[in-house]
Parts: sequence; structure tokens; C-alpha cells
Amino acid sequence: MQYRELGRTGILVSELCLGTMTFGQQNTEAEGHAQLDLALEHGVNFIDTAELYSIPPRAETYGATETIVGSWLKARGSRDKIVLASKVVGRSSSPWFRPDGEEARLTPRQIRYALENSLRRLGTDYLDLYQLHWPDRKIGLFGEGGTTFTTVSDADEVPLEETLGVLGDLVAEGKIRHVGLSNETAWGVAKSLACAREGAPRVASIQNAYNLINRTFEIGLAEMALREKVSLLAYSPLAQGYLTGKYLNGARPAGARTTLFNRGQRYEKPGVDVAVEAYLNLAKAEGIDPVQFALAFVTSRPFVTSNIIGATSVEQLMTALTSVKVQITPELEEKINAIHQVHSNPAP
Repeated sequence: MQYRELGRTGILVSELCLGTMTFGQQNTEAEGHAQLDLALEHGVNFIDTAELYSIPPRAETYGATETIVGSWLKARGSRDKIVLASKVVGRSSSPWFRPDGEEARLTPRQIRYALENSLRRLGTDYLDLYQLHWPDRKIGLFGEGGTTFTTVSDADEVPLEETLGVLGDLVAEGKIRHVGLSNETAWGVAKSLACAREGAPRVASIQNAYNLINRTFEIGLAEMALREKVSLLAYSPLAQGYLTGKYLNGARPAGARTTLFNRGQRYEKPGVDVAVEAYLNLAKAEGIDPVQFALAFVTSRPFVTSNIIGATSVEQLMTALTSVKVQITPELEEKINAIHQVHSNPAP
């Protein structure tokens, strides 16, 4: 396991980060603890969660993942061994995030409310990284609307200056150490960095989707990440499992996430299957496990600081953890890019 600096913070995080969104719905508390133990044994020191989790979001399981991570921290006494990250939801009309069904917004009052509850569930008095799960402003999210942006509506946006201002206060109070973004655009990163020059905390990271069938981060954001040292924490490196090939031709294996929850629309777009088949064929020809192939590609990118892996079994997790042994050689990268040239970003 290699370790890389998180932004400009001086904190070194493992090149693989354990994502936990299955804890509390697809995984029991005991199963979540087993995954956390295994990850720690293999050198993972970076754990990512969110107030939203578990996935899919439901009132009944809101906060369940943080509670399970918190019970593991208490049982193992491992708080000082990990870099702990969580997230506050962006604008949302789901009524269970805030008291009395209030619309969730990134206001100072709501951020303080969310953080205090996350800290309580996690059983800690600080977070190493606190991320805005998605922006307050209205933009295409989670693959909706592709990459087209045609209108700006800022009449009721909570200004980033206001949001980052309260995060700065929370840093000063010692409740969070650093600030990150998620599901953000190049404009959002640039605006956040501009706010930092006016006294707001400097964003350390951005957590966006990045995988073989969605390399849109490379268009603008990768340069931002490298030049400004804003770390990409890449989520969905297996494209929600679609890069394993298990959903090809409409297959729905028992127990798989899309089978259970029907939430794979981001990766069910025209051109996805043919692109996935091309990458699977390349992995087979190279003698590489397709899961490790897809994960190793993401981990190898120079603008990726940590690759967020997730699993529903320790067997799956072991496969993901040992992907660090797979090398993406220049020759293999050339073959990957040849496929990408023909099948470019079918699932943005």
C-alpha cells in the first residue's frame, strides 16, 4: 500500500480508501466491522462515510453507516490510526435529513446540525475531512443530464462564501481538520479556491466519480487537481459494478445492488455494454482479473490521491485490496486509451 498527501494538508492517506455506504443495509454491523478490520490489516488508513448513508437513502437507514463505523471505532480503539472523512448532504427535499422535514441546504445552521449528529454517531469529537456531498446550487448530479450545462439559476443558492465560512469556523473550533468537495464542477473548485484567498479554509479534495467508462474528470478538473493540489478521491471505480460485466445484456444477478435497488441508471446508457465488453476482453487478454484491472487503472492516475473501494463481502474486498499489486504499464495504458478513443465516456 502506498500513501499520498491529501491536498496540501500534510496528511498521508492510503492509495485505497474504504467506502462504507453498504453498511447498515446490504451489510450488517458485524460484516461492516469485518471489512474495516481487513482494510486496516492491509494498510488502509482512510475511511469515507456520509450522513446520507446507507445507500439507497431511506429514512429508516439514515445515519446507519456512521453508527456502524462509530461502533467499530469504539470497539477497536482505532481512531488515531485512521483518517476519517464524512459528508454533509447538499440541497435535498428528502424530509428525513433535517428536523420537521425542512429542505436540506448548505446553510451555517444546517451544517452545524449535520456535523454534530455525525460526530455523535461516529463517537468522535473531530473529523479529519468534512465534505460537501453535492453543491447547494442546481446542477446536473449523478449522471443526470450528461455533461451539458445550459442555464444558471442562482436566485436562492446558498453562496459558497457562506458555506465555506461556517466550515472555517468549525476548523477553528477543532471539530473538523480539513474541508472537501464532492460531485463538484471545475467552476465550483475554482470558486472555492478563490474563497480561500479571502480567508475561507482551502479545500483539500474533491470526491467525484471516475472510472474507465466515465473519465470526464480528465476534462478540466484533472489539471485543476494537479496544479492546485486538490486531491481527487475517486468514487465508483467499478462503475457501480458494471465494469465487472455482471450486468451485461440486462443480466440481474441475485443479491447485486442494481438487482436489489434498481439504481443503476447512470451506467445503463447507450454504448456502455460495448465499452465494458472491450475492457473485459482486454483484461482477459492481459491475464488480469477484471475488477483489479479497473481498480488499478483508477489508482494509477497521477491526479488520483485515493481510490474509494467498496464491497459487500470480505472476499470482494480482498480482491479490491490486492489490486494494488497490478501495474498499468505504458503499453497497457496505450491499449486502454485506444478503447477510450472509440468508446469515450458512455456513462458520464
